[in-house]
Amino acid sequence: MTLNRSADFHPDLRRFGRLLPKQVVTPKTLRIIRLFNRLGSRRTPDGVQVLALPSGVTLRVHHPSVRNAVPTPALLWIHGGGYVMGTAAFDDKVCSRFARRLGVTVAAVDYRLAPEYPYPAALDDCYSALTWLARASCVDPARMAIGGGSAGGGLAAALALMARDRGEVAVLLQLLVYPMLDDRTVERPNAAHPKLRLWSPSSNRFGWTAYLRGANPDVAVPARRDDLAGLAPAWIGVGDLDLFHEEDVAYAERLKAAGVPCEIEVIPGAFHGFDVVMPSSDVARSFFDSQCGALRRAFGQR
Repeated sequence: MTLNRSADFHPDLRRFGRLLPKQVVTPKTLRIIRLFNRLGSRRTPDGVQVLALPSGVTLRVHHPSVRNAVPTPALLWIHGGGYVMGTAAFDDKVCSRFARRLGVTVAAVDYRLAPEYPYPAALDDCYSALTWLARASCVDPARMAIGGGSAGGGLAAALALMARDRGEVAVLLQLLVYPMLDDRTVERPNAAHPKLRLWSPSSNRFGWTAYLRGANPDVAVPARRDDLAGLAPAWIGVGDLDLFHEEDVAYAERLKAAGVPCEIEVIPGAFHGFDVVMPSSDVARSFFDSQCGALRRAFGQR
């Protein structure tokens, strides 16, 4: 599949897009990036509850602004970072925005990172968090969604498959924000593009190699799974200047072909992580509004 891409950045993103690097994560930069991640994770904002689960997984729980005795819908959020970096604290702002905007409980999981902990460690941590969330007294287990950005979106897709296969927890929606779904993307001859930013084919190869480390990709990689029937409905959003554009659109088409309701939103001229880099831009706000709309519909909210 070959899809047309925009010739230039979206007008809202052009100023920063031209200045951003094409690649940030390499084996050489990983250590310093992780150091900055840890330094940025030391502060816990008001309203965020940090919990250590019996499994050893840490959760950052964001409660809605108004607390009451009625259990709320919930979103399990999974941070990005190419499977090799990132923390749940990095997404405190977006998790709090979801909690305030929708009046729901949002739990962000600090999963183990590759290459020290390859597949299935991160996925097992996410499943442990999901089962805990389903039992939490503040949560309505019949109204739960899972989501994440980049590698977090890839883990959310894998988690949806695991939840379907195990049949222990019901998931209403998988919210996949420019998800990292297919290790084969780097093999495409047209994968590189002059307007790619922040996440390159070489970064992608590094992330997948660190994560898989001998695992069977037909099991570990969501886009390689043959049977997508019976999965939770999905919302997928991606920019057409994102390395993941082609794989995300292809996954959306496969979901639909399998009978899974799927809404796909492609943002012309948007690069990877554009909404994180420029969260106040009109295009980023609209992108977030679309995610909130999908969650509202899934939760049965007006």
